[in-house]
Amino acid sequence: MNNLLNPYKNLPKEIYILFIGKIVNSIGAFVHPLMSLILTQRIGMSAFEAGKFVTLLAICQVPCMLLGGKLADSIGRKKVIVIFQSLGAAMLIICGLMPTSVLTANMMILSSCFYALSSPAYDALNADLTNESNRKEAYSLLYMGVNIGFSVGPILAGLLYKNYLPLIFIGDAITTLIALLLLIVNIKETKGKINTDSVIAEIEEDEYTHKPTIKVLFQRPILILFPIIMLLYQLVYSQWGFSLPLQMGNIYGVDGARLYGYLGAFNALIVITTTPLLTYKTSKSNSINIMAIGGVCYAASFLVYAVSKNMLLFLSATFALTIGEVLVAINSSAFIANNTPASHRGRISSIIPIVSGAGYAFGPMIVGKVIDIKGIFVAWVIVTIIALIGSIGMFLLKKLKNVNHSYYSQEAYGRRE
Repeated sequence: MNNLLNPYKNLPKEIYILFIGKIVNSIGAFVHPLMSLILTQRIGMSAFEAGKFVTLLAICQVPCMLLGGKLADSIGRKKVIVIFQSLGAAMLIICGLMPTSVLTANMMILSSCFYALSSPAYDALNADLTNESNRKEAYSLLYMGVNIGFSVGPILAGLLYKNYLPLIFIGDAITTLIALLLLIVNIKETKGKINTDSVIAEIEEDEYTHKPTIKVLFQRPILILFPIIMLLYQLVYSQWGFSLPLQMGNIYGVDGARLYGYLGAFNALIVITTTPLLTYKTSKSNSINIMAIGGVCYAASFLVYAVSKNMLLFLSATFALTIGEVLVAINSSAFIANNTPASHRGRISSIIPIVSGAGYAFGPMIVGKVIDIKGIFVAWVIVTIIALIGSIGMFLLKKLKNVNHSYYSQEAYGRRE
């Protein structure tokens, strides 16, 4: 146990504050898990109208994230977080105090947009507080904090939903404000901070500071190729919440939803228990290699899903899927931060999730069409192939990374001379 906790020792104190904040914020994440029920059962939307609402919400978040990234790099990370998280919480409080109606839904969109504006600033803040030697461990701790909170939050939301709907909105807002207070009191502004002793990093920072974002991306093709590969990963991972419930419904009928819920609980348990172990075992390993292995785990799980007919196989496949999820999650954010100039962290942290998230957004639609035409087995086989393509792409990405590092190593040697 002591060895498992070693990677989390000696991290910046601000990371521990953010870890606590993630737990608090995620415990109070009441609204999002119940959004479809609120829209249909309480506001009165049809399933189609609710679907359009969720799509509209996602579309609205895109320009908000881009603007939030720009603001994080210009006025500062902490200011953006404090301003827009406070506004997002205020909108939720208003939702809790007013009668539930279509206006409530519009306020939920507004709240979501404010939260989206703050998201790139959080990513940039996390990167500013760490360096390449401790970044993977720090992101692992924050990821675990989110999952600890989410293992409790939906349960509390379910208990409040029937008789205390206003408390869902107000409770979500209060936990946001508590986490925000922790940040305000304990964390200083980090904009412009280069947390590294690497000469290579200093050269890169000097080169990119005054360049527009689009030029930085093209001069660093790894920041274009990586989100494309992650798009493939997100596309296949989306089938955990789309194709798998359909398959279990086909096999188990009305019991499918209940059994899928058990798999969800099993997934959360594996995330919480294996994250420290996998972080400890891979702390010195190359992040790209680990994410490539994560893609192989995805492929293996989907192949097992394709032939699963009993819960033992479903549990085995879910275990493999969750290991892949953890390996990708604890390395992807650190990889992005390690390869992004500090001057552009906010902007690039807003662009990459939009590209990779497109896979998660369109995955159900694409695979759903395959299921309608060819059936669930063929769909799983195609998803397995896509996961393997993503994994191979990760391995190839390592070569590009090595070429880039070699160039700056030569520049660093010249600067020392």
